[in-house]
Amino acid sequence: MSYKNEKQPEKWSDNKEEKPLIDVNIQTTAEIPVPTRLIDQVIGQKRAVDLIKKAAIQRRNVLLIGEPGTGKSMLGAALAELLPREELEDILCVPNRKDPNTPKIVTVGSGEGRRIVDRYLEKSAKSQNIRMIISLIIPLAIMGYVIFAPVNNPGDRANLVLMGLFVSFFAFLVMSQLRSRSETLVPKLLVDTSQQTNAPFNDGTGAHAGALLGDVRHDPFQSGGLGTPAHERVEAGLIHKSHKGVLFCDEIGTLGMRTQQNLLTAMQEREFQITGQSELSSGAMVRTDPVPCDFVLIAAGNLPTVDNMHPALRSRIRGYGYEVYMDEVMPDTLENRNKIVRFVAQEVAKDGRIPHFTKRAVEEVIREFRRRANKKNSLTLMFRDLGGLIRAAGDIAREDGSSITRVAHVVQAKSLARPLEQQVAEKYIERRRDYQIILNKGSLVGRVNALAVLGERSGIVMNVEAEVTPAMSSQEGKIIATGKLGEIAQESVQNVSALIKKYTGIDVSRQDIHVQFLQTYSGVEGDSASVSIATAVVSALTNIPVKQDVAMTGSLSVRGEVLPIGGATFKAEAALEAGIKTIIVPMGNLSDIVLEEEQEEKITIIPVQRFWEVLAAALEGQKGKEIVKKFKVGITEFEKEISRKISEAAQPALQSRKKSPS
Repeated sequence: MSYKNEKQPEKWSDNKEEKPLIDVNIQTTAEIPVPTRLIDQVIGQKRAVDLIKKAAIQRRNVLLIGEPGTGKSMLGAALAELLPREELEDILCVPNRKDPNTPKIVTVGSGEGRRIVDRYLEKSAKSQNIRMIISLIIPLAIMGYVIFAPVNNPGDRANLVLMGLFVSFFAFLVMSQLRSRSETLVPKLLVDTSQQTNAPFNDGTGAHAGALLGDVRHDPFQSGGLGTPAHERVEAGLIHKSHKGVLFCDEIGTLGMRTQQNLLTAMQEREFQITGQSELSSGAMVRTDPVPCDFVLIAAGNLPTVDNMHPALRSRIRGYGYEVYMDEVMPDTLENRNKIVRFVAQEVAKDGRIPHFTKRAVEEVIREFRRRANKKNSLTLMFRDLGGLIRAAGDIAREDGSSITRVAHVVQAKSLARPLEQQVAEKYIERRRDYQIILNKGSLVGRVNALAVLGERSGIVMNVEAEVTPAMSSQEGKIIATGKLGEIAQESVQNVSALIKKYTGIDVSRQDIHVQFLQTYSGVEGDSASVSIATAVVSALTNIPVKQDVAMTGSLSVRGEVLPIGGATFKAEAALEAGIKTIIVPMGNLSDIVLEEEQEEKITIIPVQRFWEVLAAALEGQKGKEIVKKFKVGITEFEKEISRKISEAAQPALQSRKKSPS
């Protein structure tokens, strides 16, 4: 696909007149000032920002739980900027003359540690010069003696010279390897804060125990004066380098329980000894005095992280800090849309290699924020993913030779920067359509096009087929579902049987109902296909064909209510990709669907509240209408009132969208 000199349709022109999404009076994002403080760059996480500010003042620990890309790392770095300025300290490790395997720890003011080490090194350099002179004099003296020593036999002199050369070389080698006492007394600077202007910030994500807690290097030469002194082999951990600062640890649940326990000890005692982390290393014999590590812990992760955390560590954070669940969406208001303009400017400034965006290009980015929110009247807060879209659009603009990023570049970037799941879904749909596994015309008995979600932001079309056979058991009939169904999906299949028995009046006790999800090798989970299952079963029981140019999604209750599901926009896009002209969605999801203008022109969306509405839109012929009447019988006044309220709530979305009546 080429992007150079490609003629764009008028609809993607930056000069097209339409109602603006933002009221910022700019030509490009170059006119937007970018805040210098990280905390001011965070968008949409108002509660988290307020708690971070409180935690900075009082030096509290914070646990941030949320999806990747919502700003957890930025909040951790922002906390380090907000911490009150304290006197930073350098940490020195000095030899212990009484017990070499227990080095001493000394703390001094910031910058003082470097000066102390320099003084010792200067003194050591003088000693080293003297030793080098001696190491040269001794071999020369030996060779002088060998050459001028009186011998009786001339043949013995040759042997004596060879012996002298060997002894001289060995003496020089030993003298060069032996360390003077002044050298072994040079302290090691474990933590150097001389270049720090703010409180230290260290990212311990994925760090092993040695890097996080400190370690002592292995020394293969442990005797004969050739070994490295114990204090020189000590290495500070990130907890020590974060002294008087912030330690950020994402996915903290991936740390081992022993490491989490040691981290808890360091937080409680505000100091932690350094020892060798491997029992097979000579460093395991070394244990320093306690090393200061008074840090603020910012732990982060997703919800499963909480289950993998050490209970005492989480209790410590909760008791002496805050727990924050990161927002995933923010209201779609003019104020928040204006903030996205600043986000685009921040990403351009952060990247430094892409051109700024026009106002119309920013509005196109905002539409993508709406689409990925997957919720009505909302904007997504998954900024990292949208940052990828911004960079892709900028790359296309740069390749196109443009000095600014235009709306056409953003539109092209949506295709270029598709997630892996979406690319897989498109290949999946294309292959199944080529082999006529997915049908988008005609009608068939017991076969339904079901809409599902693949990954986080991609939809697919699955085929659900149902068949009715005489029961294999003389006791009762069963519903048998195949296709690697998960627990929730299996339960939704069982709920369908209650609905069939109640409304059709068909005796299924002597029949087995087989339900198959065609070629779902990776499994099926969730209950959003329960509407499709019920429709396929009703079609198989009554021998009424189902329209194949219709796809559907929705969760079905045992009382026949169609409940909202997730991923409505992505499912609608999957139906379009498969060439399906009509989709049936729950009424509650109507406002969640965000499509491009040309996409809306190609598809009819039918919102439903009850299962009989699904059948009315999907079944063919007069027999289909008769079945619909059976499902309408028995609806209580309470259920009618609930349906009326749902319809009223959906009226704004119904009025703003073109569709065929159900």
